[in-house]
Amino acid sequence: MARFFKPTKRTVSDTKHKEVTVTRLDHLGAGIAHLDRKPVFIPGLLPDERALIQLTENKKQYARAKVIKRLTNSPERITPQCPVYDQCGGCNLQHLSHSAQVDAKRQSLGELIAKFALADGPEKTTPLMQDNAVTGQEWQYRRSARFSLRVEPGQALCLGFRKEQSKDIVDIAHCPVLAASLNDLLPPLRALLNTLQGRRNLGHVELVEADNGPVVLIRHLKPFSDPDMTQIQQFADNQRVMLFLSPAPDEVNQLTGDAPYYEVEDLKLAFSPKDFIQVNRSVNEQMIAQAMSWLDVQPEDRVLDLFCGLGNFSLPLAKRAREVVGVEGVDAMVQRASENAALNGLKNTAFYQGNLEDGIASFSWAHEGFDKVLLDPARAGAAGVMTQVAALSPSHILYVSCNPATLARDSQVLLQQGYQLQRLGMLDMFPHTGHLESMALFTRA
Repeated sequence: MARFFKPTKRTVSDTKHKEVTVTRLDHLGAGIAHLDRKPVFIPGLLPDERALIQLTENKKQYARAKVIKRLTNSPERITPQCPVYDQCGGCNLQHLSHSAQVDAKRQSLGELIAKFALADGPEKTTPLMQDNAVTGQEWQYRRSARFSLRVEPGQALCLGFRKEQSKDIVDIAHCPVLAASLNDLLPPLRALLNTLQGRRNLGHVELVEADNGPVVLIRHLKPFSDPDMTQIQQFADNQRVMLFLSPAPDEVNQLTGDAPYYEVEDLKLAFSPKDFIQVNRSVNEQMIAQAMSWLDVQPEDRVLDLFCGLGNFSLPLAKRAREVVGVEGVDAMVQRASENAALNGLKNTAFYQGNLEDGIASFSWAHEGFDKVLLDPARAGAAGVMTQVAALSPSHILYVSCNPATLARDSQVLLQQGYQLQRLGMLDMFPHTGHLESMALFTRA
């Protein structure tokens, strides 16, 4: 599509400091205040806090601002655990108590669905939210992370996370939301990378906590020398890690160790360190259990799992259903899901690669129809397939979402096609961040 203009931010000529009071948080965790009835989004402020602010962006419908001075503190404000919290772009809610984070996300989800998904539907009120959000431990919950690397001439290697909306890297010695086993790897990993002859050719490092041990992936732009390879091998042996090298974006070569996997519902799911897996082990297990309960899968059901990945939902569904069809856009993930089904002795599954926006009805696997459908799309949602999903006319549709805005948008299609929103729940997959995972169950009227 041709692009004839580049949108630009409206410059802010008014640099005066303004006093505001925050009324609530938006769905990304920023405080919302109002100036002349216009909403102003202010990161770092909490409900009921007063502050002096300065506008950084001023548009017709809304504005953004930064805090100059906080005048009052919310009783829910706490001291962040991370020493570089004000610099790192990973977390943005460590200043809010965890219980208040959960409450705010539940409220934000309910308001978004009520405002955008139910306005023209058969229901006019916020659906009954699940009484308790699905939660896990609030610290050391991340079982995977990517670390950026920077090497300046004459300086020690910088290993850390990028600043928010910046290419600058914040050096990280310890991350409070990262799994303990991965934090323990950071000092020896830093020491290894600092001593490599080819350290100037390093790209990034990915760490994953598999159920059978830690995984390290090193992205490198040029081949390592023999001495470097010896040091890397010694590091892997000493730290007992499964080590992978990635000489190209789409190439992953295992150097040491077994194949990594994680377990859920007595199932073993193998994965590559480049594959997407849910970062929060505890919440993922609870999420799967809740999905199975809400869908109420029966032994005679034929179930469709869209955006199935490596089988995170497909395999637990297959333990309950007559047949499960998983569809995924990435061929490598289709292969991984098939291998995982075979690994677990599940013979009632079939996995296919396909562009769902081409039309579900055109695929042979759709001709028999489905009793129930589960979909777990990326942040962009599933706008291109919602009408087709409704046309399959399943009794239950379960939508797992990592973006409440696209969930609200996509829900409108199902409501307009005669489905009703029966259950809605928040999943606390990413404590201390504004990211909000949710689950919505629709049933045919």
